[in-house]
Amino acid sequence: MTSTANDDPLDFLSNNVQGTTSGTQADLIQLLLYEIIRVKDLIKYYEGIPNGAGQLGASILNELVSEAYQSLVNYDTVLMRKYYELLQNCD
Repeated sequence: MTSTANDDPLDFLSNNVQGTTSGTQADLIQLLLYEIIRVKDLIKYYEGIPNGAGQLGASILNELVSEAYQSLVNYDTVLMRKYYELLQNCD
């Protein structure tokens, strides 16, 4: 075993690859949740615009948040990344 450690100076053969991946996925989940919370506050703002002027924006953002939440429930990391990037661009 010591020869493997010496032959692998960059730690490519380490068994910690899965730990790194799950850590990255946990970070993605946390970041997506933060974006969902941020956009939900934005939805409240749009809903508060007088005369229903923000209802269309609120409706679109509600659908986006719903789909992002569904990607979390299904643990679909590809969709989670997609919705994270989409939610980041919501103003």
